[in-house]
Amino acid sequence: MNTPASGQPLARYAAWRRAGDLVFLSGVIAVDPAAGKIVRGYTDIPPEAADLIGRTGEFSTDVKEGPILAQSWAVLDGIRQTIEAAGGRMSDVIKLVQYFKCLDHFPHYSRVRKLFFPGEPPASTVVEVSGMLPTPDILIEVEATAWLPTR
Repeated sequence: MNTPASGQPLARYAAWRRAGDLVFLSGVIAVDPAAGKIVRGYTDIPPEAADLIGRTGEFSTDVKEGPILAQSWAVLDGIRQTIEAAGGRMSDVIKLVQYFKCLDHFPHYSRVRKLFFPGEPPASTVVEVSGMLPTPDILIEVEATAWLPTR
């Protein structure tokens, strides 16, 4: 399994597994395991991504929306990198399960998700949870299933 650094698990589990034509991704959070750094806002993602997802330059807006928007981008980009490492594309993702600490964050996440799935979106489940590992700073976790026929 050739998994990009962003998709490396934080504990002893597989980042993804293939079962026939299906590829199952473990839950992805906005953490860079190599650097041990949690994405907390726009400064933790590439500047062009921050601009694309809505950085305004207004402190009060960016402080409030930045954490969930930046984590949403980081999680979905991590899924993209892992799916590509498995030989697929984001359009091969058929199912997402999204876990939120606060369901009020869903509209922000949804805006970012549309950038990664501009065509037909995958089937989706959204769940609110009381907390996620490794710290309370994690706002979202997403697991994905992709259909990648073996050739």
